[in-house]
Amino acid sequence: MPSWIADLVQLERNGQEFHTSNTFGAGPRLFGGLIAAQALAAAAATVDPGRVPQSLHAYFIKGGRIGIDVEFTVDITRDGRSFNTRRVTAVQDGAAIFEMMASFHQPEKTTDWQRPDPLAVELTDATILTKLPVQWADHFDIRIAPGDGRIDWPTQPFWFRTREPVEDDPVVRACALTFISDLGMVSAARPPGPEMPGPGGAASLDHALWLHRPTDPHQWHLYEATAVSHSDARGLARGSIHRDGGTLIASVTQESLWRI
Repeated sequence: MPSWIADLVQLERNGQEFHTSNTFGAGPRLFGGLIAAQALAAAAATVDPGRVPQSLHAYFIKGGRIGIDVEFTVDITRDGRSFNTRRVTAVQDGAAIFEMMASFHQPEKTTDWQRPDPLAVELTDATILTKLPVQWADHFDIRIAPGDGRIDWPTQPFWFRTREPVEDDPVVRACALTFISDLGMVSAARPPGPEMPGPGGAASLDHALWLHRPTDPHQWHLYEATAVSHSDARGLARGSIHRDGGTLIASVTQESLWRI
């Protein structure tokens, strides 16, 4: 039986066209991490199995709706000796809702270095988040920073790991990381002040993820992010995902719409 993430990114294929009925989110909107993970899986299906996801850059063009099937079209941009590039467009009811460029890399043996950054919160100091707001979040164990006022939704920094076994497959595991990489980034980009979102609310605009090292979703990972800028109703947040022990697994940047 496939894992929860393998099941979510298992798409019906016809050439370079892909289809899924797995559509859910919070409220009426599709969860951005789901559509990004599915788009990455579609792109990966068109490259050599020896190539692993290196990065993705995505635009949320239009709010996706839950309960509506999604069609993915993959365009082959380039197949090089070391890298493959793909463009993926997701469509609901004939309208594009999501665009993504994804890059895949042939693994190479080279220098392995990272800047030594202190972790924002130690795992032993984090608090277990027992009440998760949506059913799909139950796939993860999540621990939040002590004193975090939001006990109903994970906000950065938080620790996470998958509760259920996930296949030892670099694409499936990259999809799992892509899935959770969208969690909490809109909140991280919130501008200062107590005001609540106005008409149009808050939503993801674009999302970038760099996968530096292989991930094991069964291990604890720390996801921390900070706001960088807010202007023109757009907030930018920059994040990183470290494995327990401090190894940098991925970097994330996301711009979000904040109308206040």
